[in-house]
Amino acid sequence: MANHFSVDTGGRVEDYVQRLGQTPLFKTKVELHSDEFQANYKEMQNLVTELNGRLEEALWPGSDKACAKHIKEGMLLARERVELLLDDDSPFIELCPLAGWGMKGITAGAGTIAGIGLVCGVECMLSASNPTIKGGASNAMSVKKGIRIAEIALENRLPMIQLVQSAGGDLRDQFNVFHAGGAIFRDLAYRSRQGIPSIAVVFGSSTAGGAYQPGMSDYTVLVKDQAKVYLGGPPLVKMATGEEVSHEDLGGAEMHAKVSGVSDYLAVDEKHALLLTRQIVGSLNHEKITPLPAAYLAGMVEPPLYPADELLGIASADVRVPYDAREVIARLTDGSRFNEFKPLYGPGLVTAFAFICGFPVGVLANNGVLFNAEANKGTQFIHLCNQRKTPIVFLANITGFMVGQKYEREGMIKQGALMINAVTNSAVPAITIQMGASYGAGNYAMSGRAYHPRFIFAWPQSKCSVMGPDQLTGVMEMVQRQSAANAGKKVDESVWEKSRAKLHAQVENEGNVYYTSSRLIDDAIIDPRDTRDVLGVCLSAIHSGEVRSREHIGVCRM
Repeated sequence: MANHFSVDTGGRVEDYVQRLGQTPLFKTKVELHSDEFQANYKEMQNLVTELNGRLEEALWPGSDKACAKHIKEGMLLARERVELLLDDDSPFIELCPLAGWGMKGITAGAGTIAGIGLVCGVECMLSASNPTIKGGASNAMSVKKGIRIAEIALENRLPMIQLVQSAGGDLRDQFNVFHAGGAIFRDLAYRSRQGIPSIAVVFGSSTAGGAYQPGMSDYTVLVKDQAKVYLGGPPLVKMATGEEVSHEDLGGAEMHAKVSGVSDYLAVDEKHALLLTRQIVGSLNHEKITPLPAAYLAGMVEPPLYPADELLGIASADVRVPYDAREVIARLTDGSRFNEFKPLYGPGLVTAFAFICGFPVGVLANNGVLFNAEANKGTQFIHLCNQRKTPIVFLANITGFMVGQKYEREGMIKQGALMINAVTNSAVPAITIQMGASYGAGNYAMSGRAYHPRFIFAWPQSKCSVMGPDQLTGVMEMVQRQSAANAGKKVDESVWEKSRAKLHAQVENEGNVYYTSSRLIDDAIIDPRDTRDVLGVCLSAIHSGEVRSREHIGVCRM
């Protein structure tokens, strides 16, 4: 049985211990009993409680009636299938759990379950349709979520297991499902070309375009007397050809196992299907390309000196209130140690080399607005990470680049452009944690969604938009008043006040973390205290593929 531990150790544990021991220990300045810490802790705790409540919504399996019918037919619920497939001690990082949250007609999670976990010791991407919610039919957000999940699997070279039971596309949303949905089948072909296995396990209906899901997978498992895979069901066949045929004869599991060859494995029941799937994964011989660190493999990683729980008191629930990013870094890195690069230059951007769960990383963390020096420093540091083939962790809490005559004359645009260019052309894997504000071009410089970090997560108080609602409405007011003055008119204050309030509410809503997460601007909202564990899983997943750098990118001082 191949597993993700059967790789070259990538160095010795002694090397890790020596290198870590030579890295400076950060001495915290946090006063745990201060009014500021206690107030932050309480507010952040409330936000985490709110997050947990909304994640509970994503666990909803469907109506009692639908679940009872499903169970009566001898079928497992979607999350039971995922749980049985995973190793007993496996972590499971659920991705996009709030996709579609708050959208009309779409349940939290968009009717699917997806995440990274261990199957026979191999890190896999799992995706499961939920047949007890609208029959598992696809909607616009479940398609968008499926495309994002496939992207993660492809970029990180993760085998993908799809647990299929779906009524097909929601015909009421056919425009969005049909046009975007073709990418799901395209991505199956991409992964196969790259040697990344895809396994389809069909528990029930997989019809029309959905039939190509098992049809294009490298391995297929069909459950006897349950799986039905066909391009057109019996009613459509009769309408089109006049032929009368049963579901089983047309596309049943036995027919596909014995006649068409669509099925590679015939399971007698669902538990047998999951066992067969584990056997397939166990025999894949799918190993990581980039060796895992020896300390990680040996389970000898040094935990942070300071507890993660303190993050709730360090981070401000109000994104307008700054806090020291170094205090966050010290609660994420091994031994609370990190080697800060250029600590006296460009203090608004902290750059440091460290270990997280035994993995060497470069960290960029905001400690204020980005000035010219910060942009220059960030550009050089990104180049250095590429030179060292070291993954980058962006800890984003940024209102943007500094504006004003002085800074424009000093070349703020040029320096900011150089940093954004460096982020764009960086080839080492990046993981972004949005831990506060993420506004304007600062979002770009700190590897926001448009810059394709391998993973992007958000803390529950974070905000993401072109700028804060106060700033945006203030700018619009100045523009409107200037426009009125140029036209020789007066601003109708009552009309403007209503317009201002409406615009402020719109920007506030669209920058809210639940609004952005529901539209997949991040891969999940996480409890700040889970950040290190999430980073550890993601860094391990990244090493399934090649951790490479960009060629012909020299280190320079602008």
